Amino acid sequence: MTDDPRDQFEGLVGELRPKLHRYCARMTGSAVDGEDIVQDAVIKALAALPNVGVIDKPEGWLFRIAHNTALDFLRRRARGPMMQHDEALDMIAAPDSPDQDYEAATMSLRTFMRLPALQRSAVILKDVLGHSLEEVASITGASEAAAKSALQRGRFRLREFAKEPAEVSLPMLSEGMRVRLITYVEGFKIGDFDTVRAMLADDVKLDLVAKLRKQGKSEVREYYAAYAAAKRWAYAAGVVDGRPAMLVYDREVSLEALAYFVALDFDGDRVVSIHDFLYARYAMDGIDLSPLNPTPRSQ
Repeated sequence: MTDDPRDQFEGLVGELRPKLHRYCARMTGSAVDGEDIVQDAVIKALAALPNVGVIDKPEGWLFRIAHNTALDFLRRRARGPMMQHDEALDMIAAPDSPDQDYEAATMSLRTFMRLPALQRSAVILKDVLGHSLEEVASITGASEAAAKSALQRGRFRLREFAKEPAEVSLPMLSEGMRVRLITYVEGFKIGDFDTVRAMLADDVKLDLVAKLRKQGKSEVREYYAAYAAAKRWAYAAGVVDGRPAMLVYDREVSLEALAYFVALDFDGDRVVSIHDFLYARYAMDGIDLSPLNPTPRSQ
């Protein structure tokens, strides 16, 4: 085992990355935004590592950085201050239930966004990821009393949400966006990667999550060679957490169950960013998924 703190830290990140993503994705309501926050948090932690000395609880330290990074993201998105302690300390009677962990773990990312930030954080950390109340307080910076109150309130609200009729999820893409997305996916289906590459913006960014990052049309063009050579994948256009995405199915496993997805951002007719979750299947947990055209099984 290495004594290098950086090597030890990178090993810890590798172990915790799926849990960090589960937390950040639920805090922001998006698998893609959650992954961006995890990466930002890891960069911040690496920069701080030489100056922090011995870390007694490295997992809690890393989660605290991820938590604060998520709050910064939410503040920027809201363009205003976020009240993370808007809950009063009065308690709501919400007795523990053996089913509560399961209920929280199976809630969609979008459902968690209906909770205030501290409630959301407390429920995710305690019921989804299994942290203690002491750890919840340490990670969020709240007192244990505030963390306990937020947890009980969050559990109560989630139970109320679960009683509501299921929402009809409609893909919120313009007709032009649908056409661009389907054109991109059709290129993969028929092997026309010249058309796909022609859709890239000059400064396009690629994040092959947990593997590599590239920027610029000349560098990203090489990414398509592996897809051009692969025969195991089947594709469909869809919406993941409200974003245009290519849905990928593994012919060797199932043409009904999604294997992973590739989230895309467009600026006009050009693809400006690609988040490919081939090596990060943990991002599938809790996503809000809507196919736009027939899945491979039904084609």
